[in-house]
Amino acid sequence: MRISLIIILVLVFVSCKKEVEKPVVPEPQEFVGQAIGTTYSIKLFAEDEVTLKSDVDSIIDMFNNSMSTWVKGSLINRINAGEDSVLVGKPFKEVFEQAQEVYRKTDGYFDPTVGNLVNAYGFGADGKQERIPSQKKIDSLKKFVGFYKMNIIPSKVKDSFYIKSDQKGMYLEFNAIAKGTLVDYMARLLDDKGVENYLVEVGGELVTKGMNLERNGKWSVGIDDPNQKPGERVYVTVLELSNEAMAGSGNYRKFKIDEESGQEFVHTVNPLTGMAQPSNVLGVNVIAKNCTLADGFATAFMAMPLEKSRKLLKNLPDLNVVIMYTDESGLLRFETTPDFEKFVKKAG
Repeated sequence: MRISLIIILVLVFVSCKKEVEKPVVPEPQEFVGQAIGTTYSIKLFAEDEVTLKSDVDSIIDMFNNSMSTWVKGSLINRINAGEDSVLVGKPFKEVFEQAQEVYRKTDGYFDPTVGNLVNAYGFGADGKQERIPSQKKIDSLKKFVGFYKMNIIPSKVKDSFYIKSDQKGMYLEFNAIAKGTLVDYMARLLDDKGVENYLVEVGGELVTKGMNLERNGKWSVGIDDPNQKPGERVYVTVLELSNEAMAGSGNYRKFKIDEESGQEFVHTVNPLTGMAQPSNVLGVNVIAKNCTLADGFATAFMAMPLEKSRKLLKNLPDLNVVIMYTDESGLLRFETTPDFEKFVKKAG
């Protein structure tokens, strides 16, 4: 009788064990497309099929018609043309105020009013030349730079605002944070749809949420090697992110050669000096609470000297940053904030 009881208990245990099944992981849903001169991609996991294309297209159209200097007749272009009665909405106000935050915290090294200089070097929507502007030209344009000269004020129309400038002829642009802004808008769209696990990327800037259920882990994201050759895709390291935003900036791909002197000049313009000269800082990646801020800070750290970045980062504990630069012997070096290492993917 005792033997029979043991056999029965064993059979019951085996039966129960067979009934325990692994949770079903939903198939990944992926979306890709074109936006603001680059590409976007979205990867998500959800129990039900998620419809996104029309909503994403609406976000892109909203951004282009409101904040893109590359779209004729956009609100920002009308402001730059000197129109006084242009009303902007809450998204424009939000980006404006986040740009103000980065401007203040970087001592003006990130400045959305640098547009006249960017155009003069040929990197903006109005810039066509392939030459370094003269020092006289640079000096004449610097008087139009200074985000402190601009303000956003409420209008009598609900949720509408005016951009006011203390000086005529200023050129406002959000191109340095455009990709990060679009990523944030798309991430909010997914949040509104109840998606809890996703990665959104626009031209290399990204937001992660939850987990990559396909791999049962965090989202793996590579950081480009600034010394890679055109056409290559080489990573210096891979990060693991969850519920973080990251943006990068680098001059190793976006540069021009002066037609007459043969001198190289880069797309990052220092708003304080007006210069677009190469430096030993090759690339920056910033992890922040949202992608707009990450994009803005990455731009600022590219424009400022390395020692200045070191000092500022001591007062910016919410940022996790890696700065890639070359030392005096030409070797690639890495400067990181104290907590950055926790995001680096471990071998094995």
